[in-house]
Amino acid sequence: MGSEEAKRGVGRRAVLLGGGAAVLGTAVLAREELQRAWWRLPGTQRKRVEGELDHKGAEWTSAARANWRRADRPDDYVIDRVVIHVVQGSYSGALKVFKNPAHGAATHYVVRKDGHVAQMIRELDVAFHAGNRDMNERSVGIEHEGFVDRPQDFTAAMYAGSARLTAGICARHGIPVDREHIIGHVEVEGTDHTDPGPHWDWPRYMRLVAAEAGKLG
Repeated sequence: MGSEEAKRGVGRRAVLLGGGAAVLGTAVLAREELQRAWWRLPGTQRKRVEGELDHKGAEWTSAARANWRRADRPDDYVIDRVVIHVVQGSYSGALKVFKNPAHGAATHYVVRKDGHVAQMIRELDVAFHAGNRDMNERSVGIEHEGFVDRPQDFTAAMYAGSARLTAGICARHGIPVDREHIIGHVEVEGTDHTDPGPHWDWPRYMRLVAAEAGKLG
């Protein structure tokens, strides 16, 4: 075989080999995706206990089904963020709107001024809370009672209860306790929200989360 023919032969083999690798890679990815999502197939239901709590001591009160979607996290989506929200209203108001299917959004948790926690969506499921699909799939959302322009709404009891909650979430999912992984809604790409606002005491909050995380080992 001449040099030009040899080059063409090598080129054809490279294309064929490359194409075969691409097909094989696609098949592997497809199989992995099917393994992650087998329970979504028609007639298949992933076993779960409705209303089971992820955070000990929380009160279960479910969000409207239209405000979240079933998932199998962290098997289908890795959880690596906690997103902090402030509702611009009361605790009872937050529960009410998250139970409204027309609202289109809800967080996994809501924290009251006295530190009491309601869980509305399981952590394995995807809550529509961040205004960004990728962030929804990778995060747990925590709503807090109050208004961003009223620092008095952020009580010591609220900070403490929320810190225990966040520390537990981080421990369950291996999330580092730092500001890269514990973020405000305002920091989500593409959002038009400003919460938790300028009066949310991030240094204080992160110290509390770190202290609670230390208790969990």
